[in-house]
Amino acid sequence: MVRKREVSGGGRAVEVTPDRLERWFARFAERNDGVLSTRLDPEQVLVRGGNGTTATVAVPFAPLTPPGGTGQAEGLAVQPLVEHLRRPRRLGLVLVRLGGHSIGIAEQGRVLVSRTDRRLVHGRNSAGGWSQQRFARRREGQARQALAAAAEDVLEVLGSRLSELDAVVLGGDRRALDDLRADRRLAPLFALAEPRVLEVSEPRRSVLEEAAERAQAVEVVVRDG
Repeated sequence: MVRKREVSGGGRAVEVTPDRLERWFARFAERNDGVLSTRLDPEQVLVRGGNGTTATVAVPFAPLTPPGGTGQAEGLAVQPLVEHLRRPRRLGLVLVRLGGHSIGIAEQGRVLVSRTDRRLVHGRNSAGGWSQQRFARRREGQARQALAAAAEDVLEVLGSRLSELDAVVLGGDRRALDDLRADRRLAPLFALAEPRVLEVSEPRRSVLEEAAERAQAVEVVVRDG
């Protein structure tokens, strides 16, 4: 399934796996009067079509270090990015939403170690008065317990294996991830985290397996000329 989303400032982001990336850019050239230039920078690749349309990739697992060096080239020249993405990597996966988490280690799209848990967190109550306050306090307590359980599982599954990881890929709810980030014990793990956060549904083992494949993909942001 091809994942697309609208991006701020206009344009759309398309998730593309490494094995499809060359063909995707070949079709981009066909649709946009060829390719004028490709700019390879350590953290970004910019391809400019003949009609002014651009395709931009934030380089995962930066920096990009092509053999010929970075800089601008005429025409389509994304092979260094493709080769960068195809390198074998061992990744930590941390998927968290309020009330659920799935943690794992993946290599070449396959989950090697994992742990998944679900904790009850009630939804918001629209009633007013004293009962609403009591419900809110109960919900906050459930949320704290769920995040504490997630932090403990992250430490147990990934904590002793950080030296084995090339990077950590995050997914889920950004607010829940920020709450985890506040745990000082997890600072070394978040130091390895990629900037991109995967959009995922309720964390389950099947969602973790899907995230293991998506973690190797890139988002190409297309803006019309």
